[in-house]
Amino acid sequence: MTTDQILRQRYHGLYLSRKCENIVELSRQLMGLHCWFHRNVAFSALIRGASISGWRYALTKTWIHHALHGVAYDELPALLALQGSNDWLNSMYDEHRLGDVAEEVIACMEDGVNSRAEMRKIFAHKYDPDFIGGIFSSWGGIFRNLAAQGRVAFRDMTSRDFDLISAEPTQTAEEALPGLLRRYFKVYGPATLDDAMWFFGIWRDEVKEALKAIPLDEYMQFKLGRKTFYHCGEPAGMGDIPEINLLSGFDPAIVSYVDRSAILPKEYKKRVVNRAGVCLPSIAVDGRIVGLWNIKKGEPVVELFEDMPKRLADKAWELADEMCRKTAGQL
Repeated sequence: MTTDQILRQRYHGLYLSRKCENIVELSRQLMGLHCWFHRNVAFSALIRGASISGWRYALTKTWIHHALHGVAYDELPALLALQGSNDWLNSMYDEHRLGDVAEEVIACMEDGVNSRAEMRKIFAHKYDPDFIGGIFSSWGGIFRNLAAQGRVAFRDMTSRDFDLISAEPTQTAEEALPGLLRRYFKVYGPATLDDAMWFFGIWRDEVKEALKAIPLDEYMQFKLGRKTFYHCGEPAGMGDIPEINLLSGFDPAIVSYVDRSAILPKEYKKRVVNRAGVCLPSIAVDGRIVGLWNIKKGEPVVELFEDMPKRLADKAWELADEMCRKTAGQL
């Protein structure tokens, strides 16, 4: 395959050159929709042809692949198999102490307490401020620890509060990874082992070991330059890359790969992914990012990085305005 063919195959696999009309099925296929900011899930779904009717409750928001995602609930046991506990939390505090606090948190949730703010007040009399700050950190803390175990998740896609769930992993990471890796290379491929390592947030040796468990006749591999690419299943009938299309913030086409140069030109990288690591909603022409779009104060905003034919510039505004109308009152 050439670089252009790889991009075309990825566009097909990631539903950028075809449609997936159901948001739950879309999340299932993509193994979660990235939601550092929850509205990017809605953007990603609409861009790929899915309705966002009832989307706040259709998916479960929790931590997988080292970030927050909107996930089909029945996928959680498999996807959470790769999630270790909160490494930062475990490195800071004694395992037994964390276990005791976790059970106290679960007991509070069973009594109807669902927010970090309420938990902080309840635990303030028992633990010192530094410990409280770490345990109930806005970056996850004990809730992220419990989410990795499949015991809690966010109440809905837009909420900051939590609910109890029952989605404990039924496999070990070693048992689950070959199947997940097969799915990754089928949808996100062609991709490299480093891409898979980045996507799942695991070590490269773990990916290499999992690859050995996939029968050779279930995937193809080829070299392009110094890189080896993998793809599971027969390459699909690739459609054409749209002349112009929107991408969501943290779009899978951007953040799921180590090398993003095919879609994100080097000269625009810092404008699309800012210093805080936030990947902004972008505009692609022929599969190459040429600008940004967003919805601010209920109005579409478009910024093009280079001169465009008026027809394409008008189309960019039209697509952003359409997104604004479709999301009105739903975000």
